[in-house]
Amino acid sequence: MDFWNLAIKTVFLSQTTTGILGNFSLMVCYLVLYYRECKLKPTDLILMHLMAANALIIFSAGVPQTMAVWGLKQFLTEFRCKFILYIQGTARSVSIGTTCLLSVFQAVTISPRKSCWSDHKSKAEKHIGCCLFIIWILYLLINFIFFVYTFSKRITHNGTRKRDFEYCSIVGSDAISDALYAALVVCPEVFLSGLIAWSSGSMIVLLLRHKQVAQHIRSSHISSRTSPESRATQHILSLVSIFLCFYTLSSFLRGCISLLPKHNWWLVNITPLISLCFPSFGPFVIMNHYSVMSRLSLFWIRDNPF
Repeated sequence: MDFWNLAIKTVFLSQTTTGILGNFSLMVCYLVLYYRECKLKPTDLILMHLMAANALIIFSAGVPQTMAVWGLKQFLTEFRCKFILYIQGTARSVSIGTTCLLSVFQAVTISPRKSCWSDHKSKAEKHIGCCLFIIWILYLLINFIFFVYTFSKRITHNGTRKRDFEYCSIVGSDAISDALYAALVVCPEVFLSGLIAWSSGSMIVLLLRHKQVAQHIRSSHISSRTSPESRATQHILSLVSIFLCFYTLSSFLRGCISLLPKHNWWLVNITPLISLCFPSFGPFVIMNHYSVMSRLSLFWIRDNPF
């Protein structure tokens, strides 16, 4: 068990460090692009907010959990514990909301001219900033309602168990707070995840159809190479698959922790690891997909000619 304890400590430290460096590096890249171009593309703006939400998840969940596995236990008071959970919940919801906005915006952008979405392409670009603002405000308020209720509601029934997060613990919730959490947080997350799957699936279908049409036009010498449609489809599949897989699995594991009366060592340690996977490794998938570094390289080459 000493070996596995050391392995968990190393993985948590590596994952948290990687997440902090990845998210902040990507945010700095977008700030540089904004400084050079004086304007960000709608996709860049969405991704920048996604990185901000992921960074909040890393700092509110990854850093305390890493400190806990390295020996610093129960170092937060009840108020600070609930405030950290409030930040975690808000950042997680914003991450799901911005990913959904990104997926839907891409689906609208690549939709054919004859589709019902063609008239909304220009409108979608103009309202991206407003949609991001609404997402942040909405989830700040929703999670604040849950935070205020759980903090003001003192549960005094005998047998009420505490929820232990290793770095802090809070009094277990009652039936009303569980129903409130399910209505305000869980149900919208399930709906947004379904919308992500639907919009991404429609994009893949459109790209595959376009690929079939383009194959009749391309010559036989070029057909052996990987087409742009195939590369775009692979990028979309990789990003959405990573998001849905990790968030679905983390939601399932968190549900197990909430429902099971006893938690084993593996469940307690694997659940936060899975929850931090997308915020930690998502930036590197995005760097590969949206060519941020290549755009910065073009600016550097233009400013420093040989």
